[in-house]
Amino acid sequence: MAPIARFRSVVLDCPDPRALAEFYAQVAGGTPEAEDDDWVVLQVPDGPRLAFQQADGFTPPEWPRADRNGQQFHVDFDAGPTWADIDAAHEKVLALGARPLDLEDREKKDFQVYADPAGHPFCLCRIESADDLG
Repeated sequence: MAPIARFRSVVLDCPDPRALAEFYAQVAGGTPEAEDDDWVVLQVPDGPRLAFQQADGFTPPEWPRADRNGQQFHVDFDAGPTWADIDAAHEKVLALGARPLDLEDREKKDFQVYADPAGHPFCLCRIESADDLG
């Protein structure tokens, strides 16, 4: 089936587009490019285009609530095949301003859940092997 349209980007509403774009650039790579104070784009190398949009009165999602203002969506990052890789990534995202949301049962789930500095959930995932990275 032919696609109707070509995927362009995932857009995250936030109170500070520049700061959040810098956070994700540190996590996933790339260089944020500001079109203006209200819109910043980050092309992740070999990945999606993320855009960050100024949203006055932004209220972050509440994870893992399923009712009003629940999770909405989240971003997954493959952090490597071992728990040592996850632990190293954990320390780095905390240093960048992330906060843990769910670190329990990681051996069962193969992921840990965090909030970015604006409150959006994202996961650091353990992949099966380095070959799964790309």
